[in-house]
Amino acid sequence: MRLIFAGTPAVAVSSLTALIDSDHDVVAVLTREDAPLGRKRVLTPSPVALVAEEHSIPVLKANRLTDAVTDRVRALDVDLGVIVAYGGLLREPLLSTPRLGWINLHFSLLPAWRGAAPVQRSLIAGDTVTGASVFQLVPELDAGDIFGTVEHPIAPDATAADLLGELAVTGSELLVRVVDDIAGGRASAVPQSGSVTIAPKLRIEDGRLDWTNDAETLYNRFRGVTPEPGAHTTIGGARFKILGMRPRPDVTLPPGVLALSEREVLIGTASTALQLDTVQPAGKPAMRAADWWRGLGPDPQIVAE
Repeated sequence: MRLIFAGTPAVAVSSLTALIDSDHDVVAVLTREDAPLGRKRVLTPSPVALVAEEHSIPVLKANRLTDAVTDRVRALDVDLGVIVAYGGLLREPLLSTPRLGWINLHFSLLPAWRGAAPVQRSLIAGDTVTGASVFQLVPELDAGDIFGTVEHPIAPDATAADLLGELAVTGSELLVRVVDDIAGGRASAVPQSGSVTIAPKLRIEDGRLDWTNDAETLYNRFRGVTPEPGAHTTIGGARFKILGMRPRPDVTLPPGVLALSEREVLIGTASTALQLDTVQPAGKPAMRAADWWRGLGPDPQIVAE
């Protein structure tokens, strides 16, 4: 089939490359416009755009899906649209422009975690199993009939970055199978069933750690917000980022109290302690938590808020 692929971040690259390597023809890629990155805010193409350009595939860059975008897609005369983490909602008439409409690879077992941050919200909730779903795109958010799913266990120490990387690969394999089935007339989509949960985009405030919660709740939140928007607390009135952390069920401390034990920095919760491995104090680079602690002087008394 002739395909148009819509996607933007690195997590969509595995799907694009899998489709390029398949028997189908990716005739164009739709992605978001170049974005400023780094301290110098240099305009940089999306990861999906870079892969498309490497394979000499025409790239259509758009943050707003206007009538002009629809006209350009219509002119491609594609059979099917495939979308993976594009970063915007597709609406009519673009939604029905491809002959067979659009299918979407979503990183959850729908109808669980519909929305922009399914992996992150799943981790925050403490789920032990997730997966990926390929469904027919409809105007309602992530509500279309499902062509296929794949389950994926969640490692107890996996962060959002880890889990997204794993699902990008397993999801791309599922996606190609579904596209093959659609092309061969074997595909059958079934309505979603079960409880619906919503996964809205994370805000900076979602990364704040409340030490009056128990260690399991805090560690799950840390995993879900790492690396973006990032876990943080407040020390000395300034934001203090936590880049690496692990449970320490053998130690208890009062909530928010930091202490050094056997050269490891620990922090108390409502249950057992957590160990800080890598931190980033305000205005400083990332560093080992023990190095940060040694720079505070003898016997520091610190409580995170």
